[in-house]
Amino acid sequence: MKLRIFTEPQQGATYDDLLAVAQATERLGFDAFFRSDHYQRIGAGDPGPGSTDAWITLAGLARETSGIRLGTLVTPATFRLPGPLAISVAQVDAMSGGRVELGLGTGWFDGEHAAYGIPFPPVAERFGRFEEQLEIVRGLWAAGKSFSYDGRYYRLVDSPALPKPAQRPGPPIIIGGVGAKRTPRLAATFADEYNVPFHRLGDTGAAFDRVRQACERTGRQVVLSAAQTVCVGRDQAELERRAAAIEQPLETLREAGLAGTPAEVLEKIGKLGELGAERVYLQVMDLADLDHLELIAAEVLPHV
Repeated sequence: MKLRIFTEPQQGATYDDLLAVAQATERLGFDAFFRSDHYQRIGAGDPGPGSTDAWITLAGLARETSGIRLGTLVTPATFRLPGPLAISVAQVDAMSGGRVELGLGTGWFDGEHAAYGIPFPPVAERFGRFEEQLEIVRGLWAAGKSFSYDGRYYRLVDSPALPKPAQRPGPPIIIGGVGAKRTPRLAATFADEYNVPFHRLGDTGAAFDRVRQACERTGRQVVLSAAQTVCVGRDQAELERRAAAIEQPLETLREAGLAGTPAEVLEKIGKLGELGAERVYLQVMDLADLDHLELIAAEVLPHV
């Protein structure tokens, strides 16, 4: 089991905030640093300095870290055209020496699209564009001298398919969600990893099973992973303080996330492993609480 740190900077974080967490992630021995890809705070509250661009952030971190994996959970297909997206990810992969992973999804938060003038088509079209982006991004990375594509939403003509990423044929692609039909098919066809975000154990296991069944039809295998909000404390007082800092009820975090003492959190991580998860993304909401990462690294990480 690999533990990865996952941040939500749209809730209010500067690049320096993210750099401090990423460097702590590397120093403490976690496997990866991931961030969301949003342009606006989700939910009520102080937006602070606002969000930062995901791929600009990861480009900077690629040069200021040396060993951890870096990626998004997840980049919306609505935000970027597939050709420029393939270029950006390939460049950051080269800048990092081959440490990048691309989480890609349909996009869902209509508010941020309206706020920044980004088209937000109906869900059926978003899935159609998402599937074509998966085909195009993979195609550009793997192509030889040129790449062309003629789809319903995108058309590429004699692209030089450059630059190439450091990882060949390309960085791993992560697809997430718990949809019953389209998501398993797309994960089994295009993904290297399938992620279930923020669901209880029973729902996570059912989603894993649907993707396993889809993989039997495509003849491919994917890594299974889960994302969970994390809140770890040595005692009740520390737990309550951390839950209050992120404005979430502790009992809800215990039930639906990874909250509790190190022993309690380890037990739930073990249950995720029994379901088939090989990686767990720890959603860290308080980026200023680096002591939280220190505790997890000392009391949880060595035992997974």
